[in-house]
Amino acid sequence: MRRYGIWKYLLILFVLGFGIVYSLPNLYAPDPAVQISYTSSSQSADTFLVERVEEVIKDENISTKIELENDYVLIRTDTYQNQLKLKDILSKNLVNDVVIALNLAPTTPRWLMDIGANPMKLGLDLRGGVHFLMQVDTETALKNRQNGTLQDLRIRLREEKIRYNQALVQDNSSILLKFNNIESKEKAEEFINDNYTQFNLPLLSNENNSLVLSLSDLEIDQIESDAIDQNLTTLRNRVNELGVSEPIVQRQGKKRIVVQLPGIQDTAEAKNILGKTATLEFHLEAQMDTPRSRKTSYPYRNGLGAPAFLQDSIILGGDQVATAQASFDENGLPQVNITLDGEGGSKMHRATRGNIGKRLGVLFVEQKTRTIYERNAEGKQIPVQESYEVKEIISLATIRAALGTTFRITGLDSPSESSELALLLRAGALAAPMTFVEERTVGPSLGADNIQAGVFSMQLGLLLVLGFILFYYRIFGIAASLALTFNIVLLVAIMSILSATLTLPGIAGIVLTVGMAVDANVLIFSRIREELKRGREPLEAIDAGYNRAFLTIWDANVTTLIVAVILLSYGTGPVKGFAITLSIGIITSMFTAIMGTRAFVNLIYGSKKNIERISI
Repeated sequence: MRRYGIWKYLLILFVLGFGIVYSLPNLYAPDPAVQISYTSSSQSADTFLVERVEEVIKDENISTKIELENDYVLIRTDTYQNQLKLKDILSKNLVNDVVIALNLAPTTPRWLMDIGANPMKLGLDLRGGVHFLMQVDTETALKNRQNGTLQDLRIRLREEKIRYNQALVQDNSSILLKFNNIESKEKAEEFINDNYTQFNLPLLSNENNSLVLSLSDLEIDQIESDAIDQNLTTLRNRVNELGVSEPIVQRQGKKRIVVQLPGIQDTAEAKNILGKTATLEFHLEAQMDTPRSRKTSYPYRNGLGAPAFLQDSIILGGDQVATAQASFDENGLPQVNITLDGEGGSKMHRATRGNIGKRLGVLFVEQKTRTIYERNAEGKQIPVQESYEVKEIISLATIRAALGTTFRITGLDSPSESSELALLLRAGALAAPMTFVEERTVGPSLGADNIQAGVFSMQLGLLLVLGFILFYYRIFGIAASLALTFNIVLLVAIMSILSATLTLPGIAGIVLTVGMAVDANVLIFSRIREELKRGREPLEAIDAGYNRAFLTIWDANVTTLIVAVILLSYGTGPVKGFAITLSIGIITSMFTAIMGTRAFVNLIYGSKKNIERISI
């Protein structure tokens, strides 16, 4: 039998040690906890907040442990029932300057956390909460952009004294222009070519005196991407109002957004929060001689500056902001380029042409909800949802020249600030409507039952498989059993490192991986037995078994891996959870089934000569 290189043993030992260390955190079950932080991101948790919490819960018969972190106060408890009870008590007794969220506090030892070893995250079906899959109507975003462009185009054509008969946005989001004569059409075509780079060139002509302005593919992709980014930012801002720890709001595919809210059980409340409105308002800064009745003081968003007085009259609203893009000026300094629709551009020009040198404020206006407790007729306190409005300044810049449809905001500190401001400007409201494609709710008790059932099924399957291969394959069965155990450890370690989310279908993927790993060993061992029946020496039969079974194992696993990757790319919800563990499990099972068992068999038989019989 061929010698097995020492480097292969060292590689296997390294990978095994790596897997054991990074899978260890999953042995430490997290504590149910409640997390409390200030609503203002500029205000960090302090001892005063800890004292307020202690005062509220001092008379409650709940086992707790309070910890002060950098940004929040963490209250650990012993059961999920006490966690929910604690959140309810704190919500009733603390004022609305804090956010109270359910959390799972890790109990992983510090030395493991210092090397980046953290436990796997649990999906909603194991932890409890609500899951939404939303479809973004990007066609509406395209039409909205074209409607804004059309308004601007009408004004510009009138300024250029180019007469037209008709101007409208068609069903395919293209703009149709009809002119009085060929001369007007040619002048318009030349003007549009010079001033509107977003359209495909040359412009199409349906008739002799008409033009069709269709957006370029690059512009369409940019508009759709902006719409998704704006909706993502808006949803993330709204999710914060639900008091959710570790929410997931992420893009899925080209036009969909996934929102997962651990710990939330009321889907009606969640959908109400996600669907609430937010917008922008543009105001001139109030001067010293402005009457008090005509100005209002507003705070800066995130406490980044002193409050400032703005005039009560609104120049225009955020619904007239077509887009906002972060960029750099001629000196390489960050700025935000803003494009308004035609009506907004006219209003902005009229308001700013006589106020050069003064400052223009951008006000972020958001409708929020909060829970208050009122006594019913029986004297019991019941939760009631109350709506309220928050207005904060996100920009206050000096007007250098009369502004129109396009202008820029300068004086920003960093590119990250300009990117954030551009997103906030776009996030005043949803860029496009969204529909709820999928909706699921899982209770915390059902999540715990799912964990118990999933672990039991994996243990039972593993026990039955190990029992069979040990009985049937003897010493080679021991090698397969060790490789199988090693495979599960390695799979858990990789999922922990990648911060992959474990779901109930994911546990099914692990169980399937166990079967596939055994299948690879069965192919190898069966091949060895065939070689023995053909009269080969035992050591030669082992070599031939591993070498000749490799291609079969490779083909079977690669084809399954292709399917798993497709499921991972296009699947949603449970399908994706299954695909994650299956993909990782296929890769780890090939390593352990081929290299792992081969190393063990070489340790047993590799140093022996003239072996007459092997235990298989």
